[in-house]
Amino acid sequence: MSAVLPTRTPAEALEALRTTPPLTQCITNAVVTNFTANVLLALGAAPAMCDIVGEAGLFAGIADGVLINLGTPTPEQQGAAREAATATSRWVLDPVAIGALPVRTALAHELVEHRPAIVRANPSEIMALAGAGTGGRGVDATDDAESALPAAQSLAARFGCVVATSGPIDVITNGEHTVRVAGGSALLTRVTGGGCSLGATMAAFLGVTDAFSAAVAASVVHARASERAAASATGPGSFAVGFIDALAALQPADLDGWEARA
Repeated sequence: MSAVLPTRTPAEALEALRTTPPLTQCITNAVVTNFTANVLLALGAAPAMCDIVGEAGLFAGIADGVLINLGTPTPEQQGAAREAATATSRWVLDPVAIGALPVRTALAHELVEHRPAIVRANPSEIMALAGAGTGGRGVDATDDAESALPAAQSLAARFGCVVATSGPIDVITNGEHTVRVAGGSALLTRVTGGGCSLGATMAAFLGVTDAFSAAVAASVVHARASERAAASATGPGSFAVGFIDALAALQPADLDGWEARA
């Protein structure tokens, strides 16, 4: 697989997002709702946690981007997810902890048939969604992004989507082209919502650019902001606050020079 630049660079995507703040709907898990909303606000997007049956589909039809995260798939959220997935093509699927857990696993396989623009997950979740593994240890991966690449490419080709596999190096593929985004702080893995908010950021960027560019831009933004936050943090608590501040302070020029690695 050869690397390819996205059609819009991360700097261009961030400039577009700040110019026209995308309305970003999040059907996400109860553990991370507040952090996710604050990440989107800091970035410059307009978050809306619209996740009830009877409204989710209607809202998805007007939102610029939608996140469907399966972290706490209550019956109400399951119905809301189904509504949203059929109401828009600009959505991100985050199949949290699928594999060993039957309710969310079945739901993830049902939802992916509606062809999300982006699937964002850890390596074990990607492999489970592709039928190449049984999932990780709860929400933690037991596989690495490179070993999950064939599964990611298979998913991308089958469903016509971009697959973003998160790890120390994020691996993003559309089945034909693959880009790797290095960098970021490990402290992001010690904050509840670090990965989930990345899916929301991808949904926000879907409102201003294509899926491949959105996934790459979100990964680059989170990597740069987490590095800046870690530089002055004394632990996970101060890092979480610093990460939100770093997102707000991030300028398009700060994203120049990112490297796409084959």
